[in-house]
Amino acid sequence: MSILIVLVPAAIFLGFLGLLAFFWSVRSEQYDDLEGAARRILDEADRSDYGRR
Repeated sequence: MSILIVLVPAAIFLGFLGLLAFFWSVRSEQYDDLEGAARRILDEADRSDYGRR
């Protein structure tokens, strides 16, 4: 039962840390252009010659 004294605060701290990381990513506009990266990966003009000989 004494392990809960360590695990509960650790779980709360990690949850708070994850929440801070989420808010940071929203504030730094990480989720603004969700389709841009998906379209960029399919665009052949941006491809390099990696693997082609």
